Amino acid sequence: MAANNPHTSSDADGIRLNKYIAKAGVTSRRKADDLIDAGRVRVNGEVAEAYWYRVMPGDTVEVSGKTISPQSHRYILLNKPKDTISTTDDEKGRDTVMDLVNLPADIRDGLFPVGRLDRDTVGVLLLTNDGDLAHRLMHPRYETSKLYRVRTRKTIDPHEIDQLRRGVELEDGMASADRVTYIDPKRREEIGLMLHEGRNRQIRRMMEALGHEVVALERVNYAGLTSDGLERGQWRHLQGHEIKRLKNHVKLK
Repeated sequence: MAANNPHTSSDADGIRLNKYIAKAGVTSRRKADDLIDAGRVRVNGEVAEAYWYRVMPGDTVEVSGKTISPQSHRYILLNKPKDTISTTDDEKGRDTVMDLVNLPADIRDGLFPVGRLDRDTVGVLLLTNDGDLAHRLMHPRYETSKLYRVRTRKTIDPHEIDQLRRGVELEDGMASADRVTYIDPKRREEIGLMLHEGRNRQIRRMMEALGHEVVALERVNYAGLTSDGLERGQWRHLQGHEIKRLKNHVKLK
């Protein structure tokens, strides 16, 4: 495929290929480069060889055999209920978070959850088709904060609160909370715990390392977003100031 000169083109002359892929909600621009390097991107039927190729009106772009096109960015906040999977589809036929968003299929199909909450964890979940924003929010560099309400079967002792702050040893390395406190000092089986990491089942594994079984887990805040005003299973579009705050947090123009 003939390549355009990246140094003489502007957005008015087309959209850079990796940006085009990101705007279609496939992935971030950085990961789009990996797809191009792997030969999984075709433009007008030919394998793309350069991430800086500029897609022109009338071009057909395919990723892994599926034709894509840019979409307006959408940002949705969902109050995730239990027994839903944080993915766009499930091979076992289980309910996913996408089943809760009653939007036209052509809009909903471009959305994906930013990070995951396990099946039994409820609360704040961001859905978007903005690949660049999603990538940065999940990248450790930007230390996106996540606040959880954690309830265990038995009382959590003060020294265990201190241990969570200092860190506990997991099979994939030490893990510590940024902040931990009792929500109500009279109910010591429930704590608020803030993290910026996002390892798989991290909070449940941290509590298990201290001998505690988590019986309820809710994410009440994600990067400043809360589920206030949303019943479990409900969703809403983010407001402009919320989108701006997220982009400012990850230094995205």
